[in-house]
Amino acid sequence: MADKDIEFTDYEGNEEPTAYVLRLFITGASPNSIRAVENLNALCEKYIPGQYDLKIIDIHQQPELAEDEDIIALPLLIKKAPGKERRMIGDMSNTNKVLKGLGLPEIN
Repeated sequence: MADKDIEFTDYEGNEEPTAYVLRLFITGASPNSIRAVENLNALCEKYIPGQYDLKIIDIHQQPELAEDEDIIALPLLIKKAPGKERRMIGDMSNTNKVLKGLGLPEIN
């Protein structure tokens, strides 16, 4: 969990600053995309509840949002904040890898 003394910068005009700014790029309702959405939602609610802004972007419905992201594989999670940008590819089923990518402590 984020330290309460840390201040996070507002991102994209959000009224409340959000600790984690996440963008999950998917391709339609493919099995991998559905699993990635479900796994990431569950992980965020368990480990960073109320501390994230997750936007799910279907590249078929919103191709303009994917143009500048240099996407090579899907599903793709991009952590925009806090800290430096990190990218993770896959269905987000490996909890420890996702936690590590978010800069959170891994579970045993």
